[in-house]
Amino acid sequence: MITWLIIGVTALISYLSFQNERLADKLQFNAAQIIHKKEYYRLISHAFIHANWPHLIVNMLVLYFFGRAIEGYLGYFFGNKANAYFLILYFGGILASNIWSLIKHQNNYYYNAVGASGAVSAVLFAFIFFDPLQPILLFAVLPIPGILFAIGYLLYSYQMSKRKNDNVAHDAHFLGALFGFVFPILLKPELFSLFIDKLFAFI
Repeated sequence: MITWLIIGVTALISYLSFQNERLADKLQFNAAQIIHKKEYYRLISHAFIHANWPHLIVNMLVLYFFGRAIEGYLGYFFGNKANAYFLILYFGGILASNIWSLIKHQNNYYYNAVGASGAVSAVLFAFIFFDPLQPILLFAVLPIPGILFAIGYLLYSYQMSKRKNDNVAHDAHFLGALFGFVFPILLKPELFSLFIDKLFAFI
């Protein structure tokens, strides 16, 4: 249910921002505006707008498929705290994904970023933590174990963040993913043993 709520709110605000450039400018991530003008809401608001329809659709599809699964895992392990923990995971992923950009671009008024990719990466990697061997479709076609997808995703994001030759916030993907993987351990450290058991279940 909480997954559907986030998707609905994000889709609505993104749609409104597509129609209103001033709204998009007001909500997008801009480290200089956050630091020097104290517009702290941008740390969160940028995750509810997207660059275009494909950007929005891809993020929301990933959230739809893996968010519902995470709701189930959190419900199983944490009962009635599940919704609160899901929100902490999602919004924590947004904030964690901002850290490096906030430092790197704190004096750059021309650097802007939008999208829920950091939060969605957190949800995806939390899923991989709970079920590391579950196949994930690479390029929506090739099924590979989640843990291999995770390693490839992190390596790719790290390398691309160093190249800086596109308009994708790879460092945000990397940090959001790391947060999502570590988050269940922060809630319940003994879950790491469950991860190890599942990881080597095929032996």
